[in-house]
Amino acid sequence: MLAAPNSLKAELQHVHRTNQDLGFGGWKQTFNFQLSTFNGKTSFAVNIELINTGTELMLGRVLNTHQQWICRQLADRGYVVARQVCVADAGRDIQLAVREALARADLIITTGGLGPTSDDLTRDLIAALLGKKLREDPAVLANVEGFFAARKRPMPSRTRVQALVPDGAMVLHNRHGTAPGLAVEIDPNPFRDDRKASWLILLPGPPRELKPMFGEQVLPLILERFPRPTAFVSRTLRTTGLGESMIEEKIAAALKPLTDAGLELGYCARTGEVDVRFAFRGTGAEQSVAEAEQIVRRLIGAHVFGEGDEQLDAVIVRLLTERNQTLVLAESCTGGFLANRLTNVPGASAVLLAGLVTYSNAAKQKFLDVRAGTLAQHGAVSEAVAREMAEGARRQTGADYALAVTGIAGPGGGTPDKPVGTVFIALATGRHTFVLNPINRYDRETFKFVTSQQALELLWRTVLNQIRITNHQ
Repeated sequence: MLAAPNSLKAELQHVHRTNQDLGFGGWKQTFNFQLSTFNGKTSFAVNIELINTGTELMLGRVLNTHQQWICRQLADRGYVVARQVCVADAGRDIQLAVREALARADLIITTGGLGPTSDDLTRDLIAALLGKKLREDPAVLANVEGFFAARKRPMPSRTRVQALVPDGAMVLHNRHGTAPGLAVEIDPNPFRDDRKASWLILLPGPPRELKPMFGEQVLPLILERFPRPTAFVSRTLRTTGLGESMIEEKIAAALKPLTDAGLELGYCARTGEVDVRFAFRGTGAEQSVAEAEQIVRRLIGAHVFGEGDEQLDAVIVRLLTERNQTLVLAESCTGGFLANRLTNVPGASAVLLAGLVTYSNAAKQKFLDVRAGTLAQHGAVSEAVAREMAEGARRQTGADYALAVTGIAGPGGGTPDKPVGTVFIALATGRHTFVLNPINRYDRETFKFVTSQQALELLWRTVLNQIRITNHQ
């Protein structure tokens, strides 16, 4: 049996010493991108404004993730949102926000307010503001009826209102719900002094509906109607196991000649992950971004797990699927969180054989063959028990890999020898069993995510050492 490699333990310890780098901050953008954004000097003459509607947003009951996600999708394609506002589900507020945006912007995007309930006002208010009649669209109505029929549920009569479309509007079909998106070209635009045309795009609020619609229909429309006058290339590399400040320390100097020449460089720290984004506008964009990626991979490639929006759990499912290998999970302190992350990935059933939540000592003994003597001598939160959990899960299922986690989430239960936040993560491969022992002092929700991230990173590194590590050496 082996302990985890010293390099990985050191990296994890560094990450936990620099909690600010594991935090919930947004992009820290440097060089040209920051200057162009905050001085209002964008590379493209497209004034874009985003209006998020929802009383729950204004009351702080729901986090406005649409703003971050839409702005990022646009930025990755070279467009910068000039202004973003959030308003309640109140007719006057919505109309005023849209009217003010139409007086300035070339493109206005709204989210929310397209559903069938009494507080879904956006569609009707926009039609009234533009002086357009609402008509029932047969194709939209058929989609709404089909949505309920496919689920063997009666269609509420009020839902029919979602088939109403303003005259002249382009329908953005909703494959995941009943409220269509709408796109309206206002030409000429009576709200602008120059009467220049503007586009108004209305999107549904639920993320599962908005995101596919935006990617499949809205982005192509924007690229067609607002073509970029110069080449633009951007790339985001997703990393784990290093804090934001250490990444910057390792790569910034090497990238300086490129940033001096116009490369945009930014970092975005999330819990357990840091994204590194670089982009270039103009002649030589592809070459500059490719050179930047090569430098970053050379310096911190062992921490790069994906690109774009790839998630670590999805990368692991893909890697195991490609190798026709399987995994079993034995969880205690994470309470099934690891299994939840992996089963959120389509195709996980091909690689995940089982997920066991053995919260009690009795369950550890019954389902994982953890010995009573080991529990009595070392306690449930110990390296020895983590090893036996992983090895027992692997024996019981025949999986290629077994991940086990046991720890003290808090706020109580800690001791001087095992303080709150103590975790043991074991990975059994059949040949070896690796164990990590980080200290994760967070609230319970963050504790579970960070612990699951460390477990997935350990598995990812083990698989990489066998199939990919030589690609970047």
